[in-house]
Amino acid sequence: ITAVFILNFTSESISEKEINLVKSNTWFIAGPAIESHEIINLTRLKTGIIKVTAKDSPVGEIELNVTITPSESNDGVPQHLPDDSKHVTITYKSSHLIKIQAREGNEEGTGCIHGGSHPRTDLLPSPKKFTTIKIPWSQFKKDGLINGAPLDIHNLCKFNFVNYNPVAGAFLEIKSVIVKI
Repeated sequence: ITAVFILNFTSESISEKEINLVKSNTWFIAGPAIESHEIINLTRLKTGIIKVTAKDSPVGEIELNVTITPSESNDGVPQHLPDDSKHVTITYKSSHLIKIQAREGNEEGTGCIHGGSHPRTDLLPSPKKFTTIKIPWSQFKKDGLINGAPLDIHNLCKFNFVNYNPVAGAFLEIKSVIVKI
């Protein structure tokens, strides 16, 4: 009896899988933006870029969000990232400071925590060109405080990109948000 086994080894195991949330997931918008949810996602599918622009005389914050686990709403099941997932890599262009909230999942494990405070960090303005940054998970602290509670990467639900004080024409463009899942 002769048995033949064929094994397929790749340099990347399942635990090293990376996803680009711009390519893979639907994005959502709230606040005084020119672009609607539909336009943001049509543009994303055509060009591979998320684009958001503040309306004239904007009142309130602009919040752009995407779940880690694909979802057709701005809520989703939390993702348990592996221990060797160390950062998120973002390629963006922005006229103003953007706060990135990393929303964790609810206690039931069925969706995201809404309201309250969340681990967050800053995306500095980069109005002239696209910038790529790696943000370590350890940089996401509750309320953005140095001694704030750290992000639980084993319960990551979504990212919110927030401009808390938009001015007319303020913009954010995102080419990639890459996470190891």
